[in-house]
Amino acid sequence: MKVLVIGSGGREHAIVTSVAKSPKVDKIYCAPGNAGIAALAECVPIGAMEFDKLTAFAEEKKIDLTIVGMDDPLVGGIVDAFEAKGLRVFGPRKNAAILEGSKAFSKDLMKKYGIPTAEYAVMHSPEEAREYLKTAKFPIVLKADGLALGKGVLICETPSEADAGVKELMEDRKFGASGDEIVIEEFMTGPEVSVLSFVDGKTVKIMASAMDHKRAKDGDQGLNTGGMGNISPAPYYTAEVDAFCKEHIYQKTVDAMAAEGRPFKGVIFFGLMLTPDGPKVLEYNCRFGDPEAQVVLPRMETDIIDVMEACIDGTLDQVDLKFADNAAVCVVLASDGYPVSYEKGFPISDLDKFDGKEYFCFHAGTKFDEKGTIVTNGGRVLGITALGKDLRDARAKAYAATEWVDFKNKYMRHDIGHAIDEV
Repeated sequence: MKVLVIGSGGREHAIVTSVAKSPKVDKIYCAPGNAGIAALAECVPIGAMEFDKLTAFAEEKKIDLTIVGMDDPLVGGIVDAFEAKGLRVFGPRKNAAILEGSKAFSKDLMKKYGIPTAEYAVMHSPEEAREYLKTAKFPIVLKADGLALGKGVLICETPSEADAGVKELMEDRKFGASGDEIVIEEFMTGPEVSVLSFVDGKTVKIMASAMDHKRAKDGDQGLNTGGMGNISPAPYYTAEVDAFCKEHIYQKTVDAMAAEGRPFKGVIFFGLMLTPDGPKVLEYNCRFGDPEAQVVLPRMETDIIDVMEACIDGTLDQVDLKFADNAAVCVVLASDGYPVSYEKGFPISDLDKFDGKEYFCFHAGTKFDEKGTIVTNGGRVLGITALGKDLRDARAKAYAATEWVDFKNKYMRHDIGHAIDEV
């Protein structure tokens, strides 16, 4: 069969790598792809938001399955556009992708259906927000309602910081229309855990747990980023936590979306905080996480094509979703200065040492220059992932592998997986 993957980052490289393992697949396209993806798929110069061009390409090439990696096209309705042309596509429709597309919607959904989350209020104007903050307890969290590249969340320690945050989100419109409404949320404490799941509208099957490292610098210091590394499984995700979430969060979310006339098919990413009062939902995403996909998918033993087709067909209950009894650690090699400002266009050396079995080099921000050399083309450049018998083994291997490649202004955190030593 022919498969089209839409996206250009490390997540999409991980998806393409999993798709390439399937004996059912004989041709992979990726739009627009990157220099690493090009080793496994034919990259097509079509942007992820160019729905008309993408559907026309899928029709022309007789694509059997399209997989959407990114949030923007999903929230924008790309699945509806493909289905309107009679094309098979993996991902939620627009009316279900709102689960990620609007934090106000997701918070209201959780409140209505009794899914544990932080106390919150939705603000429609800067004046309303400032009035609410006069009696708020600090620290407090401000969130842009819409998509903001994972960066529209501000933790404010003082009233003056919160006032500046309201200005940044709602008046300066740092994230555009995403800040037209904001959610003000109580500040929760505890370890964060990421749990990805496959969903077919009624059945939910959980993938291996993971744990992201969002801050740019060691010790969880510095600015929030798209993710500087990840580990799987998450050390804090115990059998007790799993049982609680299965009863009170996962299935209840899927049932709530169906009850609202928004059946969800695709991947639900549950961002959880394990608070002293029990697990609570921090956020939902409507697609694979990045770099969660880079540690979860290499551990998956079930054919990804079988799982995705079952999600589309509503037969996920018949799939035996299996993950290896091992661990994975991903260390992101970034451009120094990320996430604020950084240079790009630097050649990357020694990319041929990864076997794709124990060691993976997932390209996030790369391209070919005019000479055909692979160069840096983003803030997050590569995701170096290793599998090991346990988290310590995987971490040692991943950090050893970060030394295999080099480029000018290479930067990374040196404490990915610090939780391993704290549990």
